[in-house]
Amino acid sequence: MRPMLRRARERAILRIIDERPIQTQTELVGALAREGVSTTQATLSRDIQRLGIVKLPGAAGPRYTRPGPESAPPNPRRVLETALSEFALEIGPGDALLAIRTLSGCANAVAVAIDESGIDGVVATVAGDDSILVLCRDAAVRSRLTSELRSLAGL
Repeated sequence: MRPMLRRARERAILRIIDERPIQTQTELVGALAREGVSTTQATLSRDIQRLGIVKLPGAAGPRYTRPGPESAPPNPRRVLETALSEFALEIGPGDALLAIRTLSGCANAVAVAIDESGIDGVVATVAGDDSILVLCRDAAVRSRLTSELRSLAGL
């Protein structure tokens, strides 16, 4: 699956569950189809897991929703993977620095995800509008981190 198609489908899923109550995956597949997004239940199930979507009880019955305070706290590694795959455009080294370019306005989200993931050897991150500098302990950490982040981002 091409990352851009997956990202567009995931954005559509989040928008749909934010706009109206969705109780089943079959219902969500149908809502996506009405918007021109073709997917299978198996793919949708993986998307739901990757996005951390939960099913919570509601007045009209259970419904899918974004994770919130009522649900378990998000896995920091999953948050990092989601932020990278959603927003990262490029990841490359710079001596003991690592430069990440993102979509405009998204650098802070990725930098916070890196900071909170607790990756060993990351000293700090500095985020601008569409770029991040990751300060690594040394070149070996930078090399390992470059590979790891590229893998998480699907680049």
